[in-house]
Amino acid sequence: MAELTKMVRPGSVAVVGASAAAGKIGNTILNNMISSGFDGKIYPINPKEKEIKGIKAYPSVIDIKEPVDMAVIAVPASRVPDVAEECGKAGVKNLVVVSAGFKEVGPAGLELEKRLTNVCRQYGMRMLGPNVVGLIDTHTPINASFSGTFPQQGEIAFFSQSGAMLVAILDWSAAGGLGFSRVISLGNKADLSEIDFIEDAADDPNTKVILCYIEDIVDGRRFLEVVARAARKKPVIILKSGTSQAGAQAASSHTGALAGSDLAYEVAFRQCGVIRAHSMTELFDLAVAFARAPVPRGSRVAIVTNAGGPGIIATDNVENTGLQMARFTKETIEELRVKLPSEAGLYNPVDVLGDAKADRYRLALQKVCADPNVDSVVVLVCPAGVTEPVQTAEAILEMREAFPEKPIFAAYMGGENLAKGAGLLVRAGVPCYTFPEPAIASIRGLVRYNELLNTPEEGGSTNLKGLDRNGVKAIFYDVIRDQRLVLLGSEAAEVANCYGIPATPITLATTPQEAVSEADKMGYPVVMKVASPKILHKTDVGGVKIGLKDAAQVREAFTDIMDNVHGYMPQAVIYGIEVQKMMPKGDELIVGMTRDVQFGPLIAFGLGGIYVNLLKDVSFRLARGLSAREIEIMLRETKAYTLLRGYRGEKPRDIEAVVDVIRRVAALVTDFPEITEMDINPVFAYEEGMGLSALDIKITIS
Repeated sequence: MAELTKMVRPGSVAVVGASAAAGKIGNTILNNMISSGFDGKIYPINPKEKEIKGIKAYPSVIDIKEPVDMAVIAVPASRVPDVAEECGKAGVKNLVVVSAGFKEVGPAGLELEKRLTNVCRQYGMRMLGPNVVGLIDTHTPINASFSGTFPQQGEIAFFSQSGAMLVAILDWSAAGGLGFSRVISLGNKADLSEIDFIEDAADDPNTKVILCYIEDIVDGRRFLEVVARAARKKPVIILKSGTSQAGAQAASSHTGALAGSDLAYEVAFRQCGVIRAHSMTELFDLAVAFARAPVPRGSRVAIVTNAGGPGIIATDNVENTGLQMARFTKETIEELRVKLPSEAGLYNPVDVLGDAKADRYRLALQKVCADPNVDSVVVLVCPAGVTEPVQTAEAILEMREAFPEKPIFAAYMGGENLAKGAGLLVRAGVPCYTFPEPAIASIRGLVRYNELLNTPEEGGSTNLKGLDRNGVKAIFYDVIRDQRLVLLGSEAAEVANCYGIPATPITLATTPQEAVSEADKMGYPVVMKVASPKILHKTDVGGVKIGLKDAAQVREAFTDIMDNVHGYMPQAVIYGIEVQKMMPKGDELIVGMTRDVQFGPLIAFGLGGIYVNLLKDVSFRLARGLSAREIEIMLRETKAYTLLRGYRGEKPRDIEAVVDVIRRVAALVTDFPEITEMDINPVFAYEEGMGLSALDIKITIS
């Protein structure tokens, strides 16, 4: 873990490039440091000045002669590495490099950034930046940035890779009354990144929720490890822009073709407990929800409204986002029937009617909040002639105090006529929106976090038995020695067998006599396929024969395949003909892997066979740390699971064997990072207790 205490809570700060001239970045940073209320020592560094803002200035950090915890550097990029070296010699351990002009401007800037990073490593300094707005912590307090806004104190930590987005959010938050614990501009992330600040904020007593805007993740493996721990302490909400390239997508790989460019991030965030926002609006809606509302016990939502249409819209939205409409107890329904007008809706949504005043809202809310089948409540208020926005807001606040364990969200669906009531709720810390959709989306975020907290932590595939790593190494050695990257089918089957993956028996024959001998050993019927790494679709060139029942058919098939392939692809190198045991028909599945550049191997499962790319019934997970429980969830996300459970009177398939194969594939591709892609398609799934057969296995190595 990066030690960031002296960066967010330093006792002394040097501002290198501090200026007395208004409009200069160094002047703004110094002013912000002073006006933030920072109670530590501030050292302006400028060789041309004796004093700035009434504070003694120094020519260099080396001239201070007192300990300096952090230096904020705002000088031209070309001077930054030399300034950093001076800081290193002076014993400074933390740098905030505001200066731009590094890798973001091209190759020359990249070389300058490498030089700067090397200086930091040489002296054991941690660096934020370069190319950042700076760092703010409202509880220290410190404003080591050139932002024009110092936010109000709050419990939201916000880390942004975009400086422009950060200053825009700070300006917006001043009007919206949103408070932050700390705000950090990540910039080029040459040293410290969002991973370090998420890890630190997870243990910060002043932070309740962690927000990030990021454009990339450099160290995917560390991100997964750190954020998975952090997310169990505090909600981590990330808005990720741009896309990644999900590994090398070879033409032979179904998995690579199915893995979209952003898929690895989606899967990674889900597996480590990140709540992903898809817009800035959603990011801060979720932030408000987590900062101001309790996490509900479950997904059952009640709606109280004074208008039927908005109540129906909200109901649709609840069900479409995976939440449940709460089913009230008989007692609640009877009490509502007695107390509300006969025309009122009682069964959720509760429609208190357009003539409802605050007392009717209060009564309905009290009964609904007290119902044990309700986990959270959304209150919709439309501006009718008799509506009492302020008094209704007061009733909502009373219910929040009476039922503190249940989140209450409001949608004041209007403008000027409802503004005072909405403002009262916002100031009191009740999430209040103009429309119900963001309220329900925020509840969904809270519910997802509750699900994470109630999910036991599990290890991955470390307890698997029967893994022959040396056997796999030997096969790969032979393939590389042969100057190939694509394994033959027989070699891929050997690799699978080394890891306990039930590959259908297959051997390579170079003559018709060898083919007959191998077929006799494994038993008829057999399948024969041409063995050539250059031929991706064997059936297209007449390179496959199936259902061969005796030696004569095997001899004839060998000759036919050779003739066909030489006719279609005379330049192709043929290693021989593979003879494979023909297995009984089962449900066709696919288990595959493509390697993402950030997060490593990505496992796919779904319906296999010829329809895999057409139907795209596939679920994905990261291989590292993949548990049996997570694999079972993965299976349930597919239509293939319906078949496995037994469809229309069919007997259930061997789901336990499917889970075991996925675990073993995950272990194989994790143990051998040289495997860039792997497809097992089809895998035949048989009845419960009868196992599987992996028919066609493709493996590509680097």
